Amino acid sequence: MNNIMKTYGMNDRFAALSSMYENLSIGRVILQEKGLYRIVTEKGEQLAEVSGKFRYNAKTVSDFPSVGDFVMTDNSGNGNAVIHHILDRKSCFMRKAAGSDRQEQVVASNIDTLFLCMSLNNDFNLRRMERYLSIAWDSGASPVIVLTKADLCEDIHSRLSETEGIAFGVDIIVTSSMEKDGYKKLMPYMTDGKTVAFIGSSGVGKSTLINRLMGEELLETNGLRNDDKGRHTTTHRELLLLPTGGMVIDTPGMRELGLWDSAAGIDRTFSDIEELAAQCKFSNCSHSGEKGCAVCAAIENGLISADRLISYNKLRAELSYSEDSEGYLAAKQRKFKEIAKYNRSNRKINR
Repeated sequence: MNNIMKTYGMNDRFAALSSMYENLSIGRVILQEKGLYRIVTEKGEQLAEVSGKFRYNAKTVSDFPSVGDFVMTDNSGNGNAVIHHILDRKSCFMRKAAGSDRQEQVVASNIDTLFLCMSLNNDFNLRRMERYLSIAWDSGASPVIVLTKADLCEDIHSRLSETEGIAFGVDIIVTSSMEKDGYKKLMPYMTDGKTVAFIGSSGVGKSTLINRLMGEELLETNGLRNDDKGRHTTTHRELLLLPTGGMVIDTPGMRELGLWDSAAGIDRTFSDIEELAAQCKFSNCSHSGEKGCAVCAAIENGLISADRLISYNKLRAELSYSEDSEGYLAAKQRKFKEIAKYNRSNRKINR
């Protein structure tokens, strides 16, 4: 296996898949902007574009390459490399694309760990984190919550406790840009060949953390506006090779992440409500005051908050609306078919 591609996360499974394509070379997408892609291959970095056939066969925007994808390319010409195929993704972080057409958008793919960043200042929002967690669990990557700007929070213990109450089985890290070595708490998740991605609103400190990890001021950073909200600094997605090993993907700030297909993620994020709902007297209980509702009883007893149930119902309703959109089912099937194929082939290789 080529050392460069191994450094960029190529494993035995991707090597086996790439061997199926004669006269094509494997590469990984490290930057996507304005219809062109920057990829890394065994020969180094170069620009690439999709072939005409690829473009013709693409049904939705998620069919096109995204940052983190492993692709099969033709590098024989004098111009840009030509991308002919995307290898099955082992994980895929998707959201509903902006606009009214309700198409899905791949934010990044083949991620091992998703750092869900939220600041501990006035931008702290548990309901937003529940949304992040739902989408993250559904991506196939492992979520880790990163609470930033601890120096701006007067009661860290209280907010940490609130976060723990909605993040079952998820690691939580508290950081501050004022701490010289605060970023080192993230290092155990970054090992050779592994890819991590940072997701969160603008101004939460994603770029600052990545600059510390990179050991240089590589990404532009801005302070907060007067309303304690962040300014957009990152305008595209990019995969960066860390000097200590592993890779990191920076993404534009996302105050709102539209759900695309997160049913399993919602179930896992709200596992407490799901377990209570199974104890309700009626199987079709709407948890709105019915006799024998275990969820309502838990709210009355202070076991869960009413706001958490409202958030659960809101995300369920939003997902139901997305499911009615044209092309939803096909996109869902493609996504999980890719991840399932990756897992099956990976098990065979590891036997």
